[in-house]
Amino acid sequence: MDTIELLVNVTPNETRIALVETGSLKEIQVERHSRQALVSNIYKGKVTRVLPGMQSAFVDIGLEKAGFLHVSDIVSHTECVDENEKKQFVAKDIAELVREGQDIIVQVVKDPLGTKGAKLTTDITLPSRYLVFMPENSHVGVSQRIESEAERARLKELVLPHCDELGGFIIRTAAEGASEEELTQDIDFLKRLWRKVLERKTQRKAPSMLYGELALTQRILRDFIGKKFDAIYIDSHLCFEEVQKFTRSFMPSLTESVRLYQGEKPLFDVYGVEAGIQEALNSRVNLKSGGYLIIEQTEAMTTIDINTGAFVGHRNLEETIFNTNIEATKAIAQQLQLRNLGGMILIDFIDMQLEEHRQRVLEALNQALAQDRVKTNVNGFTQLGLVEMTRKRTRESLEHILCCECPTCHGRGSVKSVETVCYEISREIIRVHRLFQSEEFLVYASRPVADYLINEERHALIAELEMFIGKKIHIKTEDFYTQEQFDVVVM
Repeated sequence: MDTIELLVNVTPNETRIALVETGSLKEIQVERHSRQALVSNIYKGKVTRVLPGMQSAFVDIGLEKAGFLHVSDIVSHTECVDENEKKQFVAKDIAELVREGQDIIVQVVKDPLGTKGAKLTTDITLPSRYLVFMPENSHVGVSQRIESEAERARLKELVLPHCDELGGFIIRTAAEGASEEELTQDIDFLKRLWRKVLERKTQRKAPSMLYGELALTQRILRDFIGKKFDAIYIDSHLCFEEVQKFTRSFMPSLTESVRLYQGEKPLFDVYGVEAGIQEALNSRVNLKSGGYLIIEQTEAMTTIDINTGAFVGHRNLEETIFNTNIEATKAIAQQLQLRNLGGMILIDFIDMQLEEHRQRVLEALNQALAQDRVKTNVNGFTQLGLVEMTRKRTRESLEHILCCECPTCHGRGSVKSVETVCYEISREIIRVHRLFQSEEFLVYASRPVADYLINEERHALIAELEMFIGKKIHIKTEDFYTQEQFDVVVM
């Protein structure tokens, strides 16, 4: 029987949440107090630069990097205006809409990524369990996923009387079947929240935050509305109490599922999440059949290569290739979600000769991706035989959150070989010999390099170099040096 469990691990400076389905790690989210997610935060900002050529503006919202506001994001509640209005508004010049030094209320729609600042919008919205509040807009919109016309009409009739000069609402999918009382509770909560934002707007100077998004745990529960959890385990008393209070107010059906974990063994160890996180940071992902994936993440895109490995199949090569590719589709979908990989993704499936096999692999990939909460789009095979797809990116990948650039290779992904470093040392000795008077040289190098230079049976480089310059060369090992690091000292 399938089980769905949410695990919450809390330490003083970090919160980690793992989604586990039938014992398999599906998703991991990490929030560090020093790097909390900014999406949905509302700020009173100040326009610092207007770029007519890019039809964009930079807005100081009090962060290290200025936020980025494109002219297409200076649109009010596009869900409720017709296409002609949208086109007319977007056609305007950025210089007509904002000016340098202007105070402006903006909301973050994408966290800062790498060297880029947060992406901003003036289309402010506040979400709750059943509704999304749209300030200064009296319209009511209904989620397209609510298919019953009768239910759409019922919900709209219940919400419409609450629309006023303060704002209107979008009715979310989760509202299907909700009672009038439940909807009213959400409406009252959102209006109280917006009044608080307006109060802060008049009291605070730019740049300043007017509204901060919910804590990670509550935010995850809100985003998972409609998902039935068998258990939600939390290993912190304080967080447990906060989540219980939140679920009682907004998600009462989940309150009984929230449990305080008090076991001696760490929660993430019990469920194998720690091991799953470590595996998600490796480039290689092994398949049960013996095949494997190689996942490489770069600034521009993510590439995924599939290999048969030890899997030889039982019939013929074509069947082996097809079965490996089919198995890989499930692993790819899981890894994209687990690692939170976004943007352009290129998948290099093992070449298939039959068009039927290619189509079935695409169908299997789409089916596997259907379980992903994040929007994906598979464009099919390119002329080069690669599958091109995109996955919406709204936050940093797991690797970017947990890892940093390698201090040895500085992002190259490889280091110079021992032999290459030895030849660099040789050239450096010759260069220094020509510049300075010296009796002999002392070379400090890492253990692998020093061993290579000292071992005359393997390499006569030092002996030949001593004859060439007529000076003695001494080699000394420095265990703390990286493989590429060395120093040549004149003596």
